[in-house]
Amino acid sequence: MNSQQKKKIAIVTGGAGFIGSHMVDLLLSKNYTVRVIDNLYGGRLKNLIDHKKNKDLTFTKKDIRSVSENNKIFKDVDVIFHFAGIGDIVPSIDRPKEYLEVNSQGTVKILECARTNNIKNLVYAASSSCYGKAKVPTSETHTIDPKYPYALSKYQGEQSVLHWGKLYGMKVNSIRIFNAYGTRSRTSGAYGAVFGVFLKQKLAKKPLTIVGTGKQKRDFLYVTDVCKAFFDVYNSRINGEIFNLGAGNPQSINKLVSLLNVKEIVKIPKRPGEPFCTWANIKKITTQTRWRPQIKFEDGVNKILKDIDYWKNSPLWDKKSIEKATNSWFKYLN
Repeated sequence: MNSQQKKKIAIVTGGAGFIGSHMVDLLLSKNYTVRVIDNLYGGRLKNLIDHKKNKDLTFTKKDIRSVSENNKIFKDVDVIFHFAGIGDIVPSIDRPKEYLEVNSQGTVKILECARTNNIKNLVYAASSSCYGKAKVPTSETHTIDPKYPYALSKYQGEQSVLHWGKLYGMKVNSIRIFNAYGTRSRTSGAYGAVFGVFLKQKLAKKPLTIVGTGKQKRDFLYVTDVCKAFFDVYNSRINGEIFNLGAGNPQSINKLVSLLNVKEIVKIPKRPGEPFCTWANIKKITTQTRWRPQIKFEDGVNKILKDIDYWKNSPLWDKKSIEKATNSWFKYLN
């Protein structure tokens, strides 16, 4: 880089969280100055490796709903990668208002911060849950059918992003993530992602709780591949588009169990409203950008197992506690 050339500045909302922290790593490796906004609700400050020593990385502990448009964090910014939000299905059924406030209106707040500070580029982390029980492989033109408030809130956030882009002349794109996995995935809170549940059970030498037959499949994509997709979409001339993001190669839960090398399992009831298979049609993103998935599922699982102690303080779930935690799921989605 020319010594006279200013470094580009990126904001990563939710940057201490799972995907956000890996996005920070990628941007720093590409010589960006990175500003992180995170309330640490689901993230960990230690996810930001050596953040106190890195002059190109700053951290602001803030809820996106309360961030000020006058905050100097938004000064001279080139791009916002918006990952901040709250996830998981069951809590959204119990606390729909909070999910709409954070994921929908929180996104509007970030959009307004961008607009008033003349930040022209934003990439939004959307969710494939907007499709409901979709036909597979699922393309971006599939019918939208959110089954629970989390899915609705993320879809509403996406609609706001696209609206702000059209009305205010911003370069915006939305990426519907299917099943991201990898190191630093969430370790606390509600019963949710299969990796966090299984890894803690493995550490505790307890049986893995398998939903139904375990033959159901998920389109798992390793987190660094997710971040590269976000960067490639941002770094292109693409504007106002929606992309599905997965590996395009669904893996069964039984395959995951085999890779984790755990013999003892406990089966729990199949959940209503849950798709048997998630499978992203990734033709659009691979056609319009240079992005391709790079990390094989087996290699990704091995990377996680090398860092398994990260999950040692996670909640330990068993059949009884899962039944209690998913009561709302069965009550409202049946």
